[in-house]
Amino acid sequence: MAIQTVRGAVLSNKSNAAKVFVYMPLRRNWQREPFLGWLQSRLMTTGKRVQDRSSKKRVHALEIVAEKWKIASKVISVMEILKQEPEMIIPVRDLDRYRNKLNLPKPHRVSDFLRKSPKVFDLYKDQRGVLWCGMTREGEALVEEEERLLEDHSDKAAEYVTRCLMMSGDRRLRVDQIANFRRDFGLPVDFGKKWVHKYPELFKVVSCNDGGDCLELVSWNPAWAITELEKKVLGVDGNSDHKPGTLSLAFPMKFPHSYKKVYRYRGKIEHFQKRSYLSPYADARGLTAGSPEFDKRAIAIMHELLSFTLEKRLVTDYLTHFRREFVMPQKLMRIFLKHFGIFYVSARGKRFSVFLNEAYDGQELIEKGPLVLWKEKLLGLVGYRGKKQHIETFSDFSESEDGILIEEDSRDENINLELELEEGMGGLDDVLLSEDDEMEIGDIERTVTG
Repeated sequence: MAIQTVRGAVLSNKSNAAKVFVYMPLRRNWQREPFLGWLQSRLMTTGKRVQDRSSKKRVHALEIVAEKWKIASKVISVMEILKQEPEMIIPVRDLDRYRNKLNLPKPHRVSDFLRKSPKVFDLYKDQRGVLWCGMTREGEALVEEEERLLEDHSDKAAEYVTRCLMMSGDRRLRVDQIANFRRDFGLPVDFGKKWVHKYPELFKVVSCNDGGDCLELVSWNPAWAITELEKKVLGVDGNSDHKPGTLSLAFPMKFPHSYKKVYRYRGKIEHFQKRSYLSPYADARGLTAGSPEFDKRAIAIMHELLSFTLEKRLVTDYLTHFRREFVMPQKLMRIFLKHFGIFYVSARGKRFSVFLNEAYDGQELIEKGPLVLWKEKLLGLVGYRGKKQHIETFSDFSESEDGILIEEDSRDENINLELELEEGMGGLDDVLLSEDDEMEIGDIERTVTG
């Protein structure tokens, strides 16, 4: 065991702290790996993780929101699969090949998941005893309503896609990358095939340098080069003469009630808010990567992208796909966790979600558009379980396909999602389910306090 002295800096919210020497016990092979190379790799791979975040920085209400939308996403995926079928029906066993799309890993049964929502999905067996899935009348009515709402929202979605192209360095983005934002932006299922050709005056489909299709900006609209924050704070509307440049607007911040240290860092927060930054729509090629101006512009871009979404929420994986196009840092998660007054990262599910804090009041989205209200209506039907569902057949005598659909317990069930708050929210990790577990969403009546 050799003792090496490494010069480092105190990193835990003490950026101005004096440099100190840290004594580190080090066991290593001197012949195979130079010490400086080892140190460089350690410094490059060290980063903040959501799992290491203090429990006092967690927002219980937004964790519940993430859980609800995770279940809704699965239901909507099944509805989209059924819409692609000629008569909107499909054998339940054929849904197994869509497990990745449904994010429904084994050993969870697809039939169990469908049976939890008898107001949306209709299960029945044919003469051979094969179990089929279709939609109830309420489910079909929801599909028709969503189609109307998506059509009404189409022009606004086109504006947001255009503004994303305006923020990109090359004024173009891959179609398959934008498709990741499809539901978040309120884009239709046929986005990549038909919808992209619907607005030729705004953008067009071209071939990417590395293959595939890209969406390219056709014309710059100065009236759209105004951030949502400028509109909200300054009351600025579309101005044909507007030229994006340097901004000095403060970002709205909202910290968890249990996090008391915010007062200790008030000076640093004020210093950050007063620092000017480049508009997301301005040319950023002159900025130095890693500089405070570079990082704050990245915050402005992520704030703008989240403002475009229906629920002011995105999967973090999708944002990382645009780091090069939007000229953003490699480690976006570090930005999210550092500025948790602006953003909140939920670790529910296999993919992390980032929320825009200012857009929520507890569990409730402050401004709800028609598509968000539609999803809430859908959630009102998901997870409802009254008496056991009778699986209709042509003979009424055939057995259940897998023997699990008829259960002895026929009690009325209406299971609420109840995540108990412990002091300082320190017990949230123990209460939340593992990422592969399924919650049954009923009427969520518990309000979050503190």
